[in-house]
Amino acid sequence: MPQLILIRHGQSLWNAANKFTGWVDVPLSERGRAEATIASTKLRDYRVQVCYTSKLIRAIETAIVCLTECSEICGGRVPIIQHDASDPDWHGWDRYEGEPSEELPIFTCAALDERYYGDLQGLNKAETAAKYGAAQVHEWRRSYTTRPPRGESLEDTQKRVIPYFNQRILCHLREGNNVLVAAHGNSLRAIIMVLDNLKEEDVPTLELVTGIPIIYEFDDEGKVTGKVILNN
Repeated sequence: MPQLILIRHGQSLWNAANKFTGWVDVPLSERGRAEATIASTKLRDYRVQVCYTSKLIRAIETAIVCLTECSEICGGRVPIIQHDASDPDWHGWDRYEGEPSEELPIFTCAALDERYYGDLQGLNKAETAAKYGAAQVHEWRRSYTTRPPRGESLEDTQKRVIPYFNQRILCHLREGNNVLVAAHGNSLRAIIMVLDNLKEEDVPTLELVTGIPIIYEFDDEGKVTGKVILNN
């Protein structure tokens, strides 16, 4: 059965500082890189044929560490980031035929980016809660429909994540390929809501720990048949 491996990136420097990050492109902390390494060892017995990440470095770092610390995950293939030729900064980095049997493609897309936290980005979460009230900040962070000031709600995030998931990721699973997706708390929440058939009222309690792989198994029609969280 094809498997989908979801992993929230390891702790970032702003996770460690308790700041709202959103689209700010902050790298992993030392702990975050260690979390990604531990996740790699947990995935040692799994095999991946293709990987997807957001455009943000903390997700890309997590994917690279997962795929390289235990090379068995790639089946001996070399992970290679696939650059989009429509990107104005593209310089022909992938202008060669390649060896699919020797390479594992990593696709990056902004559709998988964290939700945009608007005016909250860069603010300390505890200080923001003291200013606006813990209930208000909790609603900004966990509500499905409420947007933080000039930011995205989870509903907004889901509207960009799910079409991309259906168009690009689900097709690999239907073809029998195992897929690794390294992304963010809210972009992964958007996917998990659909896979687990969760309702809006379930969202506030849906917590995703950094660096913990979640494995979904699918049938040939792309329907979920099982789920395992590798939290031990």
